[in-house]
Amino acid sequence: MSDYSVDMKALGEKIEKHSAFIDEIRKELDKVIIGQRYMIDRLLIGLLTNGHVLLEGVPGLAKTLTVSSLAQVLSTSFQRIQFTPDLLPADLLGTLIYNQKEAEFLVKKGPIFANIILADEINRSPAKVQSALLEAMQEKQVTIGETTFNLEEPFLVLATQNPVEQEGTYPLPEAQVDRFMLKLKIDYPNEQEEMEIMRRMAKTGPKPTLDTIIKPSTILEARQVINEVYMDEKVEKYIVDLVFATRKPENYGLKELSDLISFGASPRATINLNLASRAQAFMEHRAYVTPEDIRTIAMDVLRHRIIPTFEAEAEDITAEDIVKKILNNVQVP
Repeated sequence: MSDYSVDMKALGEKIEKHSAFIDEIRKELDKVIIGQRYMIDRLLIGLLTNGHVLLEGVPGLAKTLTVSSLAQVLSTSFQRIQFTPDLLPADLLGTLIYNQKEAEFLVKKGPIFANIILADEINRSPAKVQSALLEAMQEKQVTIGETTFNLEEPFLVLATQNPVEQEGTYPLPEAQVDRFMLKLKIDYPNEQEEMEIMRRMAKTGPKPTLDTIIKPSTILEARQVINEVYMDEKVEKYIVDLVFATRKPENYGLKELSDLISFGASPRATINLNLASRAQAFMEHRAYVTPEDIRTIAMDVLRHRIIPTFEAEAEDITAEDIVKKILNNVQVP
């Protein structure tokens, strides 16, 4: 037996041990959340890879409940911030308050100082507030006055957008949307799930309580283990091919897409496809990445990174249609 196969066996056992908590989290969340496995798994990928998540869906799909429940299960601090047109950066980050008794300025930290942030309806606040949040996401630090504070890890921002209302909103610029690792589209539950939601939620009285499954340190340890998940060179090439097909589709037999894409995906897409597919393999208790892992998360990594042309919009062709065509045509290793 070669050293390589022995290493893979040892790595497989290590991954299985360190990823066992994933199943426990899913099981615990099932107490209060019906369905929404897709959203839960993508939030876990965000946590495990230090990436942020943008979520689009109509109100009432248990977004807030899912995020607050996840924070409870992980024993992390949680803050929900409702974005409104009159919100100021200081309301988010914090400010200096003058203490007359001591004759000095004191720092009052804002709600951004939590492990998990739900930025509800991020497109309701103007650009100044959006950019303050995005800076904190990128730099993992906040400056108030002359003092810079590091944000505590793990730090995950889940920002929601309501796709229904466009009046009085400030859409995130494409360059800023690119900073989100994943963009999810949450749909309505199916009939069976809806029936279960009605039976469970149409009651007054206390809701089920959740147990703490792990500590934040477990997530930080898991991040280190994910770095060890094996990715074959052919699988790496597949990631690069998918991203390059958004930039030069004609090189991949997709000449018809050339006039439909204004801008293809940036190198952030390549990095995030790699990270997210490793996390996907980790969550499946596997020590190696398969092309199927990449295909599972490709839509969420790419849908907000491709800018269709006016011609595409005129023909009702969306970025999602383009990603589907690329996934169907780029050769799988």
